[in-house]
Amino acid sequence: MAGKFLAVNADDFGFTRDVNSGIVAAHVDGILTSTTLMANGAAFDDAVRLARAVPSLDVGVHFVLVGGDSLLEPGRPFPDTVSALMQAVVLRRIRVYDELRAQMERIVEAGIQPSHVDTHKHTHLFPPVLDAVSRLAEEFGVAWVRRPFDLPITGSPSEIPWKKRAISRAFRSVRGQFHAKLARRHCRTTDWFAGFQITGRFHSEDVIHLLRNLPEGTTEFMVHPGHCTEELRAARTRLKESRAAELKALVDPRVREAVQTAGITLTPFSAMR
Repeated sequence: MAGKFLAVNADDFGFTRDVNSGIVAAHVDGILTSTTLMANGAAFDDAVRLARAVPSLDVGVHFVLVGGDSLLEPGRPFPDTVSALMQAVVLRRIRVYDELRAQMERIVEAGIQPSHVDTHKHTHLFPPVLDAVSRLAEEFGVAWVRRPFDLPITGSPSEIPWKKRAISRAFRSVRGQFHAKLARRHCRTTDWFAGFQITGRFHSEDVIHLLRNLPEGTTEFMVHPGHCTEELRAARTRLKESRAAELKALVDPRVREAVQTAGITLTPFSAMR
């Protein structure tokens, strides 16, 4: 189908109550179409309540293996870093499939039928995690899996650190193997993805720049909006005040006008073709 179709997806639904309320505000008052829910999030129950109250918000699964605690083994903390996770997986200290299945089941048992999945810190770029994620997507009938390979961003108003650009380029080295694994499990991805390089540092001008340069096809734009109250400030995350800045950008009338001017159709994953 010709045209530009954009799913604007908020990670970390269920992290804290102020993040949850910010995600809903970005949907109700802005351009956000979708979110992914953390089954082990401290504010999981609050997120489920909000999802029921706002059924137009498209909800998927934000699988977590870094940070927070296990659902499979309650009270056992996950590794704090991606490198520590990779080591734990190689040494078989984490039963990846069983853990992620427990997370999927908690979300489904809460009455949510997820339309898409992704992972905290993009850990499904690691083949053993991708194997589990794609297997669960197929088993639970979830069509869409995030492809975390950023669009080339040039001329963006915000300066992107060289390290972020380098990591983004490194991700692309596994792109062929990544898509081959998903294809074997009949999983789909959007044509394009954006948001990794500007996470925690974008404003309205950056979103407008992205929208004006959006390619034809389907694109996922990953965002992290939220209200920044004492609850979020006390949480273990580097994304705090930046969440409020992202929320402000996503509800900016100039951004919605840019969507219309560029001929973009905002599309939840549940309605994407």
